[in-house]
Amino acid sequence: MTCDNGRFDSQGRSCTLNDNPINVAVIGVGAFGRNHARVYHALHQAGSVRLVGVVDTDTARADAVAREFGCKAFGSLGQMLTTHREVQAASVAVPTVSHLAVARSLMEAGVDVLIEKPLAATLTEADELLRLAAQHKRVAQVGHLERFNPAVRATLPMIRKPMFFEVHRLSVFTPRALDVDVVLDLMIHDLDIVLTFVQSPVKEIRAVGLPILSGKVDIANVRVEFESGCVANFTASRVSTERVRKLRFFQAGQYISIDYGRQDVLVFSVVDGLPLKPKAGLTGAPVGPGAEPSVNPRIQVAKPAITAEEPLAAEIKAFLDAVRERTKPVVSLEEGRNALKLALEILSEIRRHAGRVGMAGD
Repeated sequence: MTCDNGRFDSQGRSCTLNDNPINVAVIGVGAFGRNHARVYHALHQAGSVRLVGVVDTDTARADAVAREFGCKAFGSLGQMLTTHREVQAASVAVPTVSHLAVARSLMEAGVDVLIEKPLAATLTEADELLRLAAQHKRVAQVGHLERFNPAVRATLPMIRKPMFFEVHRLSVFTPRALDVDVVLDLMIHDLDIVLTFVQSPVKEIRAVGLPILSGKVDIANVRVEFESGCVANFTASRVSTERVRKLRFFQAGQYISIDYGRQDVLVFSVVDGLPLKPKAGLTGAPVGPGAEPSVNPRIQVAKPAITAEEPLAAEIKAFLDAVRERTKPVVSLEEGRNALKLALEILSEIRRHAGRVGMAGD
């Protein structure tokens, strides 16, 4: 295998990934970028990666994070790429409007990227990221964190044909991520999950949203109908007095409730015949004669086995596996684009609704 610049062969495969720790960096170390650095630092201590450095235009913040996690601080991406060409993979946690510029520089330098959600500010920018990744043969993953939630992973094998979703994601107000609307900030997590579960084109969108404490939409309610006939209702708010992250859905003979925060899943199944027993792969006491009272004795309540894990750690490990093996990441740029497309269509419908009710421009 002949390597250019000491790192990659003509097919974009790393010359050293299978033998040595992966050299990583984090670009943007605000609230969430710092968490990426924290996870990389833990993996650094385990020997699977080497955290080379962190980059932030706020040099005081970069210095503080670098001291905390024992790496180098850089005030610009150009400074890092010029002086530390050994970097092989990086998390991009800068504001959304800068995703394209930062990821472009990294991919052109031969660096694989994990880009925080939303993938980009526009579909045109998302398409350019897709083009760049293909041109430079880079592994590029999108940071849709809930894909790596143990509760979501445990639910995937049970998906048959979901027909109705009710989703709530409520958060208290913070000054974080006010550069985007709540749809792109919070709801996009659930849009990605539902798109993954349903696997059907969108047929119709109805949406309403309001700015409350910022200049962007802070609370939104959305109804999406899919070609399959499935209907999904989404509510997202970043001005709530409580924190709620729940997704519930129905499919034939079954109701499944996911609590993202608790990493918990409850499965309610209609069964024929008694006594009731948990289905294969599920644990928990059935509800029936001799058990706790039930509205319907034919309904079995059970839980799938779940292995607790921090979703961000699982996401980063999956990214590094794709980097190491040169495989398609769990959340591809195409999937990130699909979630972005739906989010932008929802925002367009919110604007149309505001115009119809005389609130445009307020």
